Amino acid sequence: MSEEKNKAEMSFLDHLEVLRWHLVRSSAVVLVLTVVAFVFKDILFDDIILAQKSSKFWTYQLFCKFSHLIGRGDALCMEEIKFSLINITMSGQFSIHIVTSIIAGVVMGFPYILFEIWRFIRPALQNKEKKHAAALVFSGSILFMIGILFGYFFVSPLSVQFLGNYQVSEIVTNQITINSFISTVTTITLACGLVFELPLIVFFLSKTGLLTPEFMKKYRKHAIVVTLILSAVITPPDVSSQVLLTIPLLILYEFSIYISKLVVKKADKK
Repeated sequence: MSEEKNKAEMSFLDHLEVLRWHLVRSSAVVLVLTVVAFVFKDILFDDIILAQKSSKFWTYQLFCKFSHLIGRGDALCMEEIKFSLINITMSGQFSIHIVTSIIAGVVMGFPYILFEIWRFIRPALQNKEKKHAAALVFSGSILFMIGILFGYFFVSPLSVQFLGNYQVSEIVTNQITINSFISTVTTITLACGLVFELPLIVFFLSKTGLLTPEFMKKYRKHAIVVTLILSAVITPPDVSSQVLLTIPLLILYEFSIYISKLVVKKADKK
């Protein structure tokens, strides 16, 4: 009797035991990557997270070059962000160091977490389904990383630029806590990574029959409204950031309709 057949015939408690070890391995990988991020704090903070505060950040330079390319001069060049970062609690910097390292560990370990999820459900799948599941793990990892990169290089820096330079009066200067700054950057970046998993979610819902392409087409207008609301929630009150996130979300929605159509079509053939 094969190992996969044995797993398929295990009791509920046996499945919980198997799940526990998948969770343990996933946690161990995240822990190791968290320690790595914690040790290399100069790269994590100076070169990655806090880099968005500098006008030399890649995104700002890209917009500036594009502005010159289309003959607009310095119209799209980002100003030097005027606010200063401060820490107001004794353990503030140490706490943010730990929390940020954990977030970095989860982001870097996300592909492996998906891999462990696939290993857990694999025994219950047929041979053809296993191939599709492996592809989904790979696709999910790619989509998540694309979302992370999009959020980090486009949505987050524009939000930082807008909020950092916004003033109700020149009398009031912006002194922002390190916790507030990093929370803004990480929240927006992670949210973008999760939002880009939409095609994968649609695939599973279509696979279970809970979602159809006809339903998604029928409520397309409603989806646009939800997308605008979601973009407003994820991003600060900055129109450019909201539009920048809304566009890929709408593209992902249309792509998800196509995925749902393929799934339903294949199910009808069977």
